[in-house]
Amino acid sequence: MSSSLIRGKYVVCRATGRTDAQVIDDGAVFQENGVIVEVGPYPELAAKHQPDEVLGSARHIVLPGFVNSHHHIGLTPFQLGSPDHNLELWIASRLGARFVDRHLDTLYSAFELVESGVTTVQHLHGWLGGGVPDVVTRAEQILGAYQAIGMRASYSFSMPDQNRFVLDADERFIRSLPPAVGNELAALLEAVSMPLDEVFSVFVELWERWRGSERIRIQLAPANLHWCSDELLQKLHEHALKYGVGLHMHLDETPYQREYARRRTGASAVSHLHQMGFLGPHLTLGHGVWLNEEDIDLAAETGTMICTNPSSNLRLRSGIAPLQQFAAKGVRVAIGIDEAGINDDRDMLQEMRLVLDLHRTPGMDDVVPTAPEVFRMATENGALTTGFGANIGVLAPGRAADIVMMDWEEIAFPYLHEDTPALDAVLRRAKSANVKTVLVAGEAILKDGQFTKVDKQAALAELADSLRTPLSPDERRRGELGAKLLPHIRGFYNSWHDRRQWAPYYQHNSRR
Repeated sequence: MSSSLIRGKYVVCRATGRTDAQVIDDGAVFQENGVIVEVGPYPELAAKHQPDEVLGSARHIVLPGFVNSHHHIGLTPFQLGSPDHNLELWIASRLGARFVDRHLDTLYSAFELVESGVTTVQHLHGWLGGGVPDVVTRAEQILGAYQAIGMRASYSFSMPDQNRFVLDADERFIRSLPPAVGNELAALLEAVSMPLDEVFSVFVELWERWRGSERIRIQLAPANLHWCSDELLQKLHEHALKYGVGLHMHLDETPYQREYARRRTGASAVSHLHQMGFLGPHLTLGHGVWLNEEDIDLAAETGTMICTNPSSNLRLRSGIAPLQQFAAKGVRVAIGIDEAGINDDRDMLQEMRLVLDLHRTPGMDDVVPTAPEVFRMATENGALTTGFGANIGVLAPGRAADIVMMDWEEIAFPYLHEDTPALDAVLRRAKSANVKTVLVAGEAILKDGQFTKVDKQAALAELADSLRTPLSPDERRRGELGAKLLPHIRGFYNSWHDRRQWAPYYQHNSRR
């Protein structure tokens, strides 16, 4: 039996409305064996319970752990040599990224996530390649890193079966290239291709391996409409229902993707998925920048969730998601940092602040995001996009004791008006340096600013040492191929880009 009493000047339990939150002054959380038993005033809980340990003090603020609902890799694409092109070009520029040890790479971003209060991450693994044993091994390296540091992770891997470099058939794009470049690309695509039966066998094997884990969940990632045939989408949906897992799908990230859906289906991507019976509470749509009003209505009616990724959308020139429309229709929205935040890191407090500020449209009466709304996106809503569902995201009896403790006096120093709501102060002023202790299932994985299960400095030193070698011949060849492809990809999309035809897209985004 292991128990603790977590005390704070304020205990923020959950957001309760657009402008309100449940906050207990001089409060505490009593947890036993990783589960919250009681939340209430500190004097009452201190008199009632005899915990093994008391954490926090009257100078702390206590909150539920944050959920990063959309994450991919450790070292950022920029660190690995890929500048912030628009998304369609950026995909090719990433070919030059060097190989990084997956365990160390995952720890690198996990350190930043935990230090900004994240206790759960939705890890979306990119393209796979090789045989089933190789793919499973790589997945296990990633999951092993999360297990080592003590985080919760909901893991899924991308499953593209078509259109992997442009919004057109791989074979047709390869034929349009100079023969030498086309042959190189064809060989690369062959190396990262897997038959669908093998892809699903990887999912089943991982699901079986981790089904009893407290902190790991395995889900499915349909990648994006243009990357998935209808046959693949149907199989994904069937597996999601059979195994009771969620789906996380990039969708309508750029105007090119929206136009592709129109050309492929005669409708929007959301409408097409709805006709397939694909929408529902088990599905999270990543980005959703270019959803129209009818799409948002469908998401709301079906309970489909959306994960907004503002840093990525800005850096890759994708646009600004219609967050106010999502909120007005009652769509559940989560927050993801994606590849990297606006400062090329994984700071969830920073990402929440960007969500709060990016959608503050001009005017006196317009509804803009509030601190409680954004807080709910990063906690309760984010939890529902993962396989942990209603077990995390809120401080309440029966929930997992995933808890973040920040130094309130540092946040409020040197002065903070007494009428300022505590949650507003966190959303506006809190920094990663203010995060002192992070608990997952009642276990301190960060305590007094130090990681308890992994030696951070040793891991980072090992990662740095592993990358001091020169680029390998294969890494150089891939980088050169990416550079060769860029003008051809740009030419492909320029053929789509009649200014008059695209006027509605410009007007659409100008209203965000």
